[in-house]
Amino acid sequence: MSRILTGVQSSGKPHLGNILGAILPAIELSKTEESLFFIADLHALTTIKDPKQLQENTLATAATWLACGLDTQSNFLYRQSDVPQVTELMWYLNCITPFPMLANAHSFKDKSDKLSDVNTGLFTYPVLMAADIILYDANIVPVGKDQLQHLEITRDIAKSFNHIYGETFVIPEAKIKKDCTIIPGTDGQKMSKSYNNCIHIFEDERILKKQIMKIQTDSKSLDEKKDPENCNIFKIYKLIGDQKQCSSLEKKYRNGGFGYGHAKSELLDLILSKYKLHRLKYQELMGSPAVIEKELEFGAKKANQIANSVLQKVKKNIGLM
Repeated sequence: MSRILTGVQSSGKPHLGNILGAILPAIELSKTEESLFFIADLHALTTIKDPKQLQENTLATAATWLACGLDTQSNFLYRQSDVPQVTELMWYLNCITPFPMLANAHSFKDKSDKLSDVNTGLFTYPVLMAADIILYDANIVPVGKDQLQHLEITRDIAKSFNHIYGETFVIPEAKIKKDCTIIPGTDGQKMSKSYNNCIHIFEDERILKKQIMKIQTDSKSLDEKKDPENCNIFKIYKLIGDQKQCSSLEKKYRNGGFGYGHAKSELLDLILSKYKLHRLKYQELMGSPAVIEKELEFGAKKANQIANSVLQKVKKNIGLM
């Protein structure tokens, strides 16, 4: 059985795009392969400077994965900072990583025209990412095409270390996410926090309704027939509803006498019904942060066992033991 590792951003409450595009597919994969999911709170420090926000983001991220059905008995869910061996390993990797490699990394290069906004953490981000992966002997890392360069850096660092100090690390392989479905936001662009166009299914119903009502449409009147395939509401609905539900809504669009306000209400009803249990579980978890912490501690305990074994081998090979 392969070991799969996935880093989870702790940048706030995951939105519908995160859930449909990343979380649910990853949980489905974890049913057949041993999977490690870490909440990247150390990486988040490159941008988040508010301690309370960082803690809340971590809890909300963990609650989302748990509410969506992640089996933490068979898999690992842990906070990155709860395994301090990763930062120790990062230093050892820093000492063999060429400066030009990091200078050419997208995470740094894309912001190099505004160096005053770039902290050292952002510059060495790929090294910490490499430590995150090879500390756990991960075989496979699911990545999008935009993240492939960072995994190649990880592979180069691991190979270089093995060349200098002897066979130490498993060289991870990339699993390119082939499903390129774009989850549209309320403005039709890709759903993203940076575009402020997200739908958060775990929000209070009143807030969720407000977000859905913001979905942009054309100006056709209630009586006019409408093309569902060119409607942002229907595009989102189709990603959630079953074939029968989608066919029924499509007919209403094409027959006329059905307004966009009606379509938005049907989308809201679908989300509330389909994710009813998820929403209840999420609220229950967020009301009991100690339960979330217990799950994260359980995951960290298991992750530490692997990390200790790998780090001991590293220290022995470089002459520190």
